[in-house]
Amino acid sequence: MGKVLTSRKENYSQWYNDLVVKADLAESSVVRGCMVIKPYGFAIWEKMQGILDKMFKDTGHSNAYFPLFIPKSFFSKEANHVKGFAKECAVVTHYRLKNDEKTNKIVVDETAKLEEELIVRPTSETIIWHTYKKWIQSYRDLPLLLNQWANVVRWEMRTRLFLRTAEFLWQEGHTAHSTKEEAIEESKKMINVYSDFAENYMAMPVIIGTKTEKERFAGALETYTIEALMQDGKALQSGTSHFLGQNFAKAFDVKFTSQKGKLEYVWATSWGVSTRLMGALIMAHSDDNGLVLPPKLAPFQVVIIPIYKGKKQLEKISEKANEIKSKLEKLGITVKFDDRNTHKPGWKFAEYELKGVPIRMAIGNRDLKNETIEVARRDTLEKKIYPQKDVEKVIFKLLEEIQNNIFKKSFDFREENSFIVENYKDFKEKINNKNGGFLLAHWDGTVETEEKIKQETKATIRCIPLENNIEEGKCIYSGKPSKQRVLFAKSY
Repeated sequence: MGKVLTSRKENYSQWYNDLVVKADLAESSVVRGCMVIKPYGFAIWEKMQGILDKMFKDTGHSNAYFPLFIPKSFFSKEANHVKGFAKECAVVTHYRLKNDEKTNKIVVDETAKLEEELIVRPTSETIIWHTYKKWIQSYRDLPLLLNQWANVVRWEMRTRLFLRTAEFLWQEGHTAHSTKEEAIEESKKMINVYSDFAENYMAMPVIIGTKTEKERFAGALETYTIEALMQDGKALQSGTSHFLGQNFAKAFDVKFTSQKGKLEYVWATSWGVSTRLMGALIMAHSDDNGLVLPPKLAPFQVVIIPIYKGKKQLEKISEKANEIKSKLEKLGITVKFDDRNTHKPGWKFAEYELKGVPIRMAIGNRDLKNETIEVARRDTLEKKIYPQKDVEKVIFKLLEEIQNNIFKKSFDFREENSFIVENYKDFKEKINNKNGGFLLAHWDGTVETEEKIKQETKATIRCIPLENNIEEGKCIYSGKPSKQRVLFAKSY
């Protein structure tokens, strides 16, 4: 196949774009800012979706579906919410086209103008809380724990496949509770679910924290986040969970009768992750040879490639390969046997390396005689010959080792690129270094200081870590008192 990717050192951004396209994950659509997710990319997303869906159901949530279109008037009911999303909204104004007889072109039928314009869903709080008003009357109706798998539209001007597109796929949880404490507990529970998924399935270490007031979700009282460090030293917000207080309940007049017979407003949360996780997966682990997929998220964990001359050899090798495949599958391992005669083994090796398949097995005529098989690991690129006998047990252990090794490599990278900074001079030097990284520094808690640091360095406060040491200090920018360090980084 030859070299197909720009190297990360040469141009990280181009490397990412090359990889998404060449590994058959996605491509840009004819619709500006939108993407086509290809079968291999969608297979990874389906794995993510399936695991997360089970995690949500295991924590008591059910799936539902709400409309794609939201009446424009709904957005004006929660002031901070409309302010946060106004610039990204796509608006439907008409419901019909017609053929212009003069120009013979298809045009909008001006007689078919909507009485009220509709917003194409950028997020669903408003339409869902309008619905919840009908569903919630008593404490017996609570808690209401729903999730929705859907697409959303946010009219981004600068787009990148998976990381930032005008339309993307996601899930959004929307829950209703009788008490403030229960809603806060829900918000924290779900950010921990995301953290569990990121670390134990994506093999990507994350830091859990809260967003500053400036960086919070529009309409939230508190936003919890997981932040991951990519290989270019930039942070990627990988999931958020919001404590919404009673803001949406008050905006849509959602009240319930408590056990004491008192009429009260409901407490709310919302939480979500999106196909941005695909971008995180790529940037956290992949190398100049292509994708490096954690076994738990690979569409298939093992590929078996026959090396043969002629039909008779292929028949004998295929018999043994399918026997090994069957034993692996009995252990719950997903396997592909690639016996295509349209491509040579070397081409296939390069293809599966590019696509990040965790383990590649090759078997030829000599292996049949010696009762051996070649096994190559994608994470380390190591190759080793194993006996065919009980090889399935070796592969089972190897997949676990690969999963753990990918996480450790990512964790070590984050540790090596996390710095405690005491003054603004060092802060600017570190943040402008091409390697970037996470910087822990004191901040005086004001929006003014936060904004000035962002303007001067392009670094933002990614979060106030939940597991944070309370320590007296001075803000690196203003010199004013500070009680704890916050996490700064440049970000996507």
